Amino acid sequence: MLNHTSPSMGEAGRGWGRSLIALALALLAMPAAAQSLPHHTDPTAREIPPSLSPVPAIRFLTTADFPPFNFRDTGGELIGFNVDLAKRICAEVNVACTIQAWPWEQAASALADNQGDALIAGLAMSEEAGAQFDFSSTYLALPGRFVARAADIASFDANALAGRSVAVRSGSTHETFLTRYLPEATIRRFDSEIDALVALREGNAEVFFGDAMRASFWLNENLNCCGFAGEPYFRPQLFGEGLAVAVPAGNDAVRHAIDWALIKLQDNGALDELYLRWFPVGFY
Repeated sequence: MLNHTSPSMGEAGRGWGRSLIALALALLAMPAAAQSLPHHTDPTAREIPPSLSPVPAIRFLTTADFPPFNFRDTGGELIGFNVDLAKRICAEVNVACTIQAWPWEQAASALADNQGDALIAGLAMSEEAGAQFDFSSTYLALPGRFVARAADIASFDANALAGRSVAVRSGSTHETFLTRYLPEATIRRFDSEIDALVALREGNAEVFFGDAMRASFWLNENLNCCGFAGEPYFRPQLFGEGLAVAVPAGNDAVRHAIDWALIKLQDNGALDELYLRWFPVGFY
């Protein structure tokens, strides 16, 4: 069955990403918060080691406009969480690896045209994409989370929001979540997540609810003001299954190799290491 991630994930992520390259580079020098990834892969899964005879190499495609996942540093080198993960996958299955950057609007077509074997760039797992591609298991989930001002974090209670103002991006799945599950809250709608977060910082809303990953980007520069409050909400039907690697439909050898590598990287702690490196303000 095809998993669905938020169809706006790529556009929204890249909208934030263009303003985050300098920040992403600065984060590499920051100490990471002590927080591990949730176990995305089935903890009981023990994939049979793949037969690599049909996979002499994996040609990864990505983009260069989506920090901290994939972007170019000041010297022009392609870096980021996805880039490091692609290299670790190839090392784990011991195959040659290439990583080539394409413009976002051409990346999926390049994969479909056999310009690469796998796309690691946040492609949404939509029905349209599912007609052309298969997807690996999820390697990074994207929960929704509340953000509160620092003084209110310890006392925050998601079950006590009656009459309290909650800032949210208008028309988002996070707005849908609030209206469906927390209708007693007073919802304040904004054109963008940044506008909603600024409203929280300036005291024009009591809490914020939205995509935890993108909120973590904002919190990197506003730690004195605010922080995550309460627990993460994993709602795949609303917020999507998360990020996965796309491969051409039917290329089971490559997909199986990637899935096997992801299980190994989760088990040996390498996924945690990459997450802590690129997301020092953890969003889980």
